[in-house]
Parts: sequence; C-alpha cells; structure tokens
Amino acid sequence: MKYFFSALFICTASLVSAQDKFGDVFNQINTDVQQNSKAYQTLKYETETIGHRLTGSPNGAKAEQYAYDLLKSYGCEVKFQPFEVESWSRKTILVEVGANANNLAKMKAVTLAHSPVQADVSGEIVDAGNGLEADYQANPEKFKNKIALIYLGVLPGSPAGTKSLHRSEKTAIATKYGAKGVIIINTVKNGVLLTGTASVTGKLIPIPAVCIGLEDGMALKEKLKSESQMAHLAMTNFSGIIKARNVVATFKGTDLPKEKIVVGGHLDSWDLATGAIDNGIGSFAIMDMARSFKKLNLKTKRTVEFVLFMGEEQGLLGSKAYIAQARKDKNLSQVKFMLNYDMTNDPKGFSTSRSEMKELFTTWGADIVKIDTGFKNLFNAGAGLHSDHQPFMLEGIPTGGGFGGKLPNNSGPFYHSDGDSFKLVDEQELKNTVRYSAMLTFALANTATIPVGVQGEEELRAFLESQNLKEPLSIAGEWRWK
Repeated sequence: MKYFFSALFICTASLVSAQDKFGDVFNQINTDVQQNSKAYQTLKYETETIGHRLTGSPNGAKAEQYAYDLLKSYGCEVKFQPFEVESWSRKTILVEVGANANNLAKMKAVTLAHSPVQADVSGEIVDAGNGLEADYQANPEKFKNKIALIYLGVLPGSPAGTKSLHRSEKTAIATKYGAKGVIIINTVKNGVLLTGTASVTGKLIPIPAVCIGLEDGMALKEKLKSESQMAHLAMTNFSGIIKARNVVATFKGTDLPKEKIVVGGHLDSWDLATGAIDNGIGSFAIMDMARSFKKLNLKTKRTVEFVLFMGEEQGLLGSKAYIAQARKDKNLSQVKFMLNYDMTNDPKGFSTSRSEMKELFTTWGADIVKIDTGFKNLFNAGAGLHSDHQPFMLEGIPTGGGFGGKLPNNSGPFYHSDGDSFKLVDEQELKNTVRYSAMLTFALANTATIPVGVQGEEELRAFLESQNLKEPLSIAGEWRWK
C-alpha cells in the first residue's frame, strides 16, 4: 500500500509538472523586461515631477492620475476605485526636553501619524524600554500621566528572543497604561527621523506621539538614569474625510474569469520625501508587470488584477476599501490569491502565507533559475502584518510575493524618512523584481489547480495563532474571535 501511494504521488506530481511548464513564456517575459522595462524611468519621472504621494493631498491625486494614464498608455483596461476615508497629515510640531521645566531645549523630531489634531502637553519622561507589555507590568502606576520614552525596535542587551511590536502597537500599550504622550527613539544612526502611523485603527489616537533620532534618544535614556527629565510636546495636525482612488488594471481570464489573482502594492507614500523605496519600487514594478503582460499579449486562465492601493501608510486604507467594495459587489469569493509588493527588491525566491504552495513555487522557481542563476529559488512560508496583504489574509485569502532580496544601496534605514529618494533605486534590481514577479503571476494565474483555498473562520483563527499574530491583532482590535 505504501508503494501504491508513493507511485500515485509521483504520477500526480508529474501531471502537475506537465501542466505547469511555463518556460517559454518565462523567456518571453525575461527578454521583454530586460529590453523594454519602463519601471525605472517612470519612477524617476514621478519622483522628480510629482514628488511625494501622500493620500488625500494634491500630490496624491496627481500620482493616482499618473498611474492611471501610464497603464492606459500601455493599452491596459484600467479603472479608478474611489473611496472616502478619514485621513491625516502633519502641520506643526515642537518638542522640548530638559531637566528643568522652565529651561527646556528644542529637540529635532517628527510627528507620528494619527496624533491628535491639536496637542500641548508637558510632563515627566519615563523610560518604557522596548515599549512592550512586560515593560509596564512591573510598575504600571509609574506611567500614568507621564510621557513614555520607547525604543522602536528591540534594545541591545534585551533578553534573547524578545519580540518587537509595530510602533502603533507600542503606542496603544503606552496609552493603555495612562501615558499622556509618547516619544519613540528611531534605531537608525545619524539623526534620521522616521514617520509612520502610531494608530492601530487608522483613527486619531488620544495622545501625541513623536519620533526622535537614535543619538538624541539614547542620550536621553542615559540622562534618565541620574536625574528626571521633562518634555513639552506641542503640535497641530489635519484630520478629516478625504477622497482617494485605487488604480486597477484588469486582464480577464480565458477559462476561469471569475477566479482572480490580485497583484497589489501601495502607490502612496509619506510626505517627508518622494517615497522611491517605500513604495515606488513596488508600485512601479507592478505597473511594469502590467505593461509586459499587455505587450506580450499574455493570456491567463484566471483573471489578473494589478492594483495600486492608496492609503497604505495611513492604515491600509486602500486595501481595506478594496475588500469592502468586493464584499459589497458580492465577488470577494472570486479572489483566490493575493501577491503583495511592498518595498520588494531583487527577490531571490518566493514567499507565501501558505506552506502548501512550496512545490509549485519552487517548481516555477527552478524554471527561472534556468534563465538567470541570480535567482536562488528560495522559499519562505509565514505571515505578518502591516501591509496591503493583511486585509486579504484576514479574509482567509492566501497571500505571497517576492522573498530574499535586499533593499538597494543601503536604503533600509531611510524608510519613512526624508532620505527616501530616487538616488537609492537600482535599475537592474528593479527589473529583476518585475521579471521574476511577472513570471510568478503568470504561472499562478495559469496553473491547473491552486492547492490552497480560502480559509474558513476556525481554520483562519488557528492559522493566525500559529503565526503568533493574536497579540498584535488583539491590540489593534482586529481579533474577532472570543
């Protein structure tokens, strides 16, 4: 009996392999992208002529229109998906710190998104370490009506295995323990300031939250060991209903048009710089995948949607709007897989939330290696949060994307900062993202059978727990199980 099942498995694998041989098309995609890619030059144009792509801003609207027009120029069937949401943008900020409340020194800082529209608070600074629940539990009363000083990542010297949380989750914990303000220390040298949302819900938080540089922050931590320190946080911000538009290019499937593969990434950026890395390299790669599909007249069994989401930075607003619209249109069940490209660069393999995809992904990867040995056919299975795959994953939809690449030109430290500019982009590495990802998209949309389906509620709950996502989802109010 054991030998029978072994033989059956071999036959089944051979059948899948025979059905899923896409080497000829992979070669076509490779040649086209290497010779004709427009990703680098269009991203350069956008960063130089439009600039940042903050959702709800005039620049954001210009970026939406540019993406729409670009996809139209490639011959794609393209549409806007408009949505209205409460959005946020910064206005003024003043951060002052010192041992004497009457003699404070100004400190360079940036407001974290979804801080209050107006705030003016003063108080004693209390060191909250890594800002995790455990950092408060030893003396919860210590933080009430104080300003919490929190390290963004995991402090050097922390116990082995210490997990970090997102800045928004750390802010939520500080609020829970009664802090009146939050100062987060960035982890990057040379005073780089990092913005990003401090809200787990995408709504305004009740206390002001700011980011300061690594050197200033660590010096402040050291001073707190010998004498108390005071802080004054004053700010004004905008919050209100704004209009934004996802941009969707659709390639209708031939055999299974009501089964859909979504290839998405966020077009928007923060306003401190032009967002070339976060997420220009992802969103402009997606547009170039669509260009290549159209130029090569590629046909797929399943429908493929290339989606540029707005509002990711302010709380996954565009991808949540996509899910809400699909639910309203009663076609959410059509989405069978979501590939997300958020700061993906020069991938060396593929990742997915579902380990059952390993055989297919590595089979396709082996064909890519025959074209380019720079692709290492790495595979990773696992799930995380805080990008546009999340709303899909919370509907039980399998997700994935590129894996194993490195950001170009040491650009990681400049994410969400004023240093995120086009000079960091590497043209060939961007082409690599386009060609490998277009190959994966084509194969996934054409494979005879996708071996994973949409998870039901209990299966999804168990999966999220296995991925250690219950705690952050609970903090965010998105854990819907008792």
